[in-house]
Amino acid sequence: MTPFAPDSISLRLYPHDLDAPSALREMIGQAAVASEVGFDGVMVSERHGGIAGNVPNPLQVAGWLAAEMPGGWVAPCPVLTLLRPPALVVEEVAWLAARYPDRVGVGLATGGHDLDFSIYGLDRDRLTLRFEEDLAFVANHLSGAAADDLAGDQAVARCRDHPVPVLSAAMSPGAARRAARCRVGIIGSSLVPLDRERRLGAIYRQAGGTGPEVLIRFVWIGPLPIAAIHAKFGDYQRASVSAGRRLTGAAEIITSDDTGEVAERLAEAMATTSRTCLHLRVHVPGVPPEAVREQLGVLGQEVLPRLRSAIVSARNEGRP
Repeated sequence: MTPFAPDSISLRLYPHDLDAPSALREMIGQAAVASEVGFDGVMVSERHGGIAGNVPNPLQVAGWLAAEMPGGWVAPCPVLTLLRPPALVVEEVAWLAARYPDRVGVGLATGGHDLDFSIYGLDRDRLTLRFEEDLAFVANHLSGAAADDLAGDQAVARCRDHPVPVLSAAMSPGAARRAARCRVGIIGSSLVPLDRERRLGAIYRQAGGTGPEVLIRFVWIGPLPIAAIHAKFGDYQRASVSAGRRLTGAAEIITSDDTGEVAERLAEAMATTSRTCLHLRVHVPGVPPEAVREQLGVLGQEVLPRLRSAIVSARNEGRP
């Protein structure tokens, strides 16, 4: 499948709390495993200052992953667009897509942490307005619709016939409408309740949005690594409150010892939200690599086949 295709199922990858070479080797290994067990693609996200579980260079890392994966697509998502010139984002994504045709997508976000901006010596004034300008610029070029000097770049020009799909983080009604205005898809959060994801998707479509709508869910087969999960999701909750939002965190995890139940609940989540594709995560800092690989194996063997069948059946029956 191409990036963010309808009914596609992808995986979020994070670096483990290891030294940098080891963390990268493990990420590359997990990307290959994900592709082999049946995930359609993988995404990597951006943070700065050594925050555990993220990378500062998702575009570069996505290229390393694609080079070692036997198949499937890659997407740096989110790329914190305001930390770099939008033309640079366009060029780097376009050239990555030229190297891996039909295997590259991208997601953009503003960035919600002061550290990301302070490291680069940037302020957070007018974030919303600045981000919409950058989002529209990137989407216009990667869709092949732009006609300026940058559009003369060979890889950017290639986007006229081979557009690169773009997502925007959408965790508020305003963000959903912005994505629709910029003609990009939307992606939410594993921490957002399903009823809110459903409302945001409806707002996006009512505003004219026609792109991919990605639902993220955290899944775990068997006993949860409670300490690691509560530590990380507590950080998310504190950050969300400081930003004026409230995320429910660990309450949104889909977990069971029964793989059939997990597949059923994921299919129900897709139907409830009317999202077009699904993105899963199993990693939190503190969970060892061996546990993540074990989860990927079980998901691939016992969950994904049932989940795909359930999703297709729901769509064929015309359910939301």
